[in-house]
Amino acid sequence: MLDQYGLIGVLAIIAFLFPFVGVGIAWMLRPKRPDPIKKSTYECGIETIGDAWVQFRAQYYLIALIFVIFDIEVIFLFPFAVAFEQVGLFAVFEAILFVVILAGGLIYAWKKNALEWQ
Repeated sequence: MLDQYGLIGVLAIIAFLFPFVGVGIAWMLRPKRPDPIKKSTYECGIETIGDAWVQFRAQYYLIALIFVIFDIEVIFLFPFAVAFEQVGLFAVFEAILFVVILAGGLIYAWKKNALEWQ
């Protein structure tokens, strides 16, 4: 039994060491004395015009959140689609209920004009 968990322990040690090794290598290869241009805020050479701080509208986040919700819907429905022939009638009704609830959320967002791009 210990030999089965030994492999998991070795993989766990590798998983914990991997980021530290990468950061250590990057630390060793970093420039020791960066010049003033490298230390400037924008090293591309173009100075900013006006204020560099731009506040994004909340609608960008709302559209992204709606996309994530419906993307997760596909992930939850994929196992059901794979095992469709083995599941019973109750599981079919559960999947239909899941889609109806999400469709209700989409209709609600549509009615609130959350999907209108202005």
